[in-house]
Amino acid sequence: MKKQLKVVAAIIENDQHEVLCALRSPKMSLPNKWEFPGGKVEKEEDIYSALKREIYEELGCTINPATEVFNDHTHEYESFIIQLLSIKCKIVEGNPKATEHSKLIWLKRENLKSLQWAAADLPAVEQLIKEK
Repeated sequence: MKKQLKVVAAIIENDQHEVLCALRSPKMSLPNKWEFPGGKVEKEEDIYSALKREIYEELGCTINPATEVFNDHTHEYESFIIQLLSIKCKIVEGNPKATEHSKLIWLKRENLKSLQWAAADLPAVEQLIKEK
């Protein structure tokens, strides 16, 4: 039986309506794929607390997540199954720094498809592009 992971991802938009995209490092699983930053939800942790913690750990900034989930998608990879909950967020303190990722970039929604995304993130990417 494949390992099942519950993961939260932050869709962070800046004042220029650009979305923060994070490149997974060569050392991570799914190396050199783009994703929305975030991580695993720990036992006894709600998704919003997990997202705040993960973004603080990964990017060194404080966020304010929206109260609803933007996209909920379950994807089966070769060795695990991921439930990815994408939530829109605003940065309230700090500037994102790549500590775990190889690179961070800000992109307009219409340019998001130019990146090689991790498969689990694609439904949220598609939904963002369609949204106005």
